[in-house]
Amino acid sequence: MEQRKPRTLSGFMELSPARQVQFDRMVTLLRSAYSLYGFTPLDTPLIEASDVLLAKGGGETEKQIYRFAKGDSDLSLRFDLTVPLAKYVALYYSQLTFPFRRFQIGKVYRGERAQRGRFREFYQADIDIIGDGALDIINEAEIPAIIYKVFTSLGLNRFQIRLNNRKILNGLFDVLGLSEQASDVMRTIDKLDKIGANKVAALLQETCNVPAETALRLINTLLENDPLLALEALRGQNPLLDTGLEELSTVVKYMSAFGVPDTHFRVDLTIARGLDYYTGTVYETVMLDHPKVGSICSGGRYDNLAGYYTDRVLPGVGISIGLTRLFFVLEDQGYLNESLLTAPADVLIIPMTEDLSPSIALATRLREQGVRTQLYCEQKKFKQKLSYADKLGIPFAIFMGEDELAQNVVTLKNLITEKQTSCTEDYALAKIQAYCAQRAEGAPIQDKYRIAGLNI
Repeated sequence: MEQRKPRTLSGFMELSPARQVQFDRMVTLLRSAYSLYGFTPLDTPLIEASDVLLAKGGGETEKQIYRFAKGDSDLSLRFDLTVPLAKYVALYYSQLTFPFRRFQIGKVYRGERAQRGRFREFYQADIDIIGDGALDIINEAEIPAIIYKVFTSLGLNRFQIRLNNRKILNGLFDVLGLSEQASDVMRTIDKLDKIGANKVAALLQETCNVPAETALRLINTLLENDPLLALEALRGQNPLLDTGLEELSTVVKYMSAFGVPDTHFRVDLTIARGLDYYTGTVYETVMLDHPKVGSICSGGRYDNLAGYYTDRVLPGVGISIGLTRLFFVLEDQGYLNESLLTAPADVLIIPMTEDLSPSIALATRLREQGVRTQLYCEQKKFKQKLSYADKLGIPFAIFMGEDELAQNVVTLKNLITEKQTSCTEDYALAKIQAYCAQRAEGAPIQDKYRIAGLNI
């Protein structure tokens, strides 16, 4: 048989068993947080008919999509979770109750150039609230609370939710006479954090034909310490600007009642997010100690989710977490909590008798009590059996030999401390449960606080 060199395709992430446990723990916490806010789980197919998936595609989307033929069928792998949601809502509209609140955590595929921290196959964790004809602004105020709950549940504290309103930007551009070049202006001001105000002002003049005075006025407005107060001075000059200001003020007003401390959010008028897609509030969440990482959670309000599939008006608001990329960043920066138990079992039972029945019975009893138990029956040397447990990080071993059976006890060994004791099965059960409960406490992320350049 000809052997092939095993390899993983570029842009596809595979984790070690321990890292997979940490990743899955994050997914479990995300599901729990989303469910806490009344979102229902959804799972749409990985493969869709290309004409359905690409209904609003074209351009870069069509270039990056994984597309293939199977018989007479033209098929594609989903490239996000939003388009399949749109199809789902249009298809099952009559069976859904609105507002429809769904969460979905699943893989998506994009054939873009693989690079560090960028993947071709990756998990997204999305929530969306879909209205039927209308959707109240309060939903847009609740979304930051969910973002806050999600990341604090994961153990991350040094983050900030930045929000804006698309109507404010469009209205402001109109007031300044920049509507015709709005897209170019937006792409330019998006560089403020990267290259600074002076260089952006120069680019606005050179590439967007914005007069110097107008460029300065725009930048000064965007960088105001109190953007809402600054925008109040423009109230009455443009109806779209007024609407956006009212909406954003309402969102900010209710965020504290939803439990978001003012230390974890700020209004940022440079946030645009999908200028041609979002129509109201937009969100970006950043790690304060790693601004170059960019947004770790983003989204916003849109007014016609399923326009390519139905005539019904289905506005919504949602966010997406690029979970694979986030996990990569957390691992790369040393944020993963290494103290959590990631072993596949809490205890390894090592039979020391020819008759395995007592060991099997004990394993069955421990599993019935919720203790993850492996039974090691391979014909190996005793040292190799312990080495097996050690390599997997299993914290306990139980030995059952003739002496233990005669005395109706077991030998329990803590493989971390190397201490062992003869005890009853009940004592061993309690000891293992208590230890593993302690190791299970804590979040998968161990946040770092930096003071004067030091980690504490």
